[in-house]
Amino acid sequence: MVKEDKSTWKAGYFSKIINLLDEYPRCFLVGADNVGSKQMQQIRIALRGHGVVLMGKNTMMRKAIRGHMENNPALEKLLPHIKGNVGFVFTKGELTDIRTIIDDNKVAAPAKAGALAPLDVTVPGQNTGLGPEKTSFFQALAIPTKISKGTIEILNDVKLIKAGDKVGASEATLLNMLKISPFKYGLLIQQVYDSGTIFDPAILDVTDEDLRGRFMQGVTNIASISLAIGYPTIASVPHSIANGFRNLLAVAAETEITFKEAETMKEYLADPSKFAAVASAAAPAAEETKEAAKPESESEEEDDDMGFGLFD
Repeated sequence: MVKEDKSTWKAGYFSKIINLLDEYPRCFLVGADNVGSKQMQQIRIALRGHGVVLMGKNTMMRKAIRGHMENNPALEKLLPHIKGNVGFVFTKGELTDIRTIIDDNKVAAPAKAGALAPLDVTVPGQNTGLGPEKTSFFQALAIPTKISKGTIEILNDVKLIKAGDKVGASEATLLNMLKISPFKYGLLIQQVYDSGTIFDPAILDVTDEDLRGRFMQGVTNIASISLAIGYPTIASVPHSIANGFRNLLAVAAETEITFKEAETMKEYLADPSKFAAVASAAAPAAEETKEAAKPESESEEEDDDMGFGLFD
């Protein structure tokens, strides 16, 4: 009877994970270390309507995925990451929104001896309210103190634990005495799976502005290299044309040669007083429209850099 129940449960689990993999195009692979059953229940409630949490034994998750790879070969990318105490959060929503819900459901926890610190822990300079008999705890950890009004005062901020280090018994005892709960525990997003692609969760922090900036930096690099080696590309041709136009203007300025675009320049060079007249007339109008014309002025600056519209 027990065997039959166990087999039935396994069959139900396999069916559930396969249905979720088919129904949801994306999921988080999450670590669940130090997450209790009560906290897990709160996370499930918070995700209700947004996603589905599925935990289980790694062997069963791998077996279910391998058995379903005929229908979805991309699932193989998940297999190397199913290790340790992990599970899935399946969703159809925006990944950044689901990540926010997961992060918001982390709870503060005291430091425990032997646990790995997920972050640096600093004890701030403060009056601890502890009596002088506790001085030995601070001395053992080389924390500078003094006795002030019958209580121990920490003189400076002290970095007590580094991220990744094991928490010692002395550090854990001191933090508990100071009522400091330095760590937050919850589901830790390890990998993100989206429609056959798996990637690091840090990718979710990349914005459209970041992508645009990287792209424009690449275009700038290509244009610079192309100009340096004299090899024309789409990125460098506008600069080549602008540079050529500047050369033509320079030739026209030094000779009797002229053309339509150079006539205004020659006129101003022949009568320099026109520069002052134009500048004095344009100053008040430029001051009044400075704020409203910012986007337009930026566009004009770009045109000037390219060598066009210099003498409109």
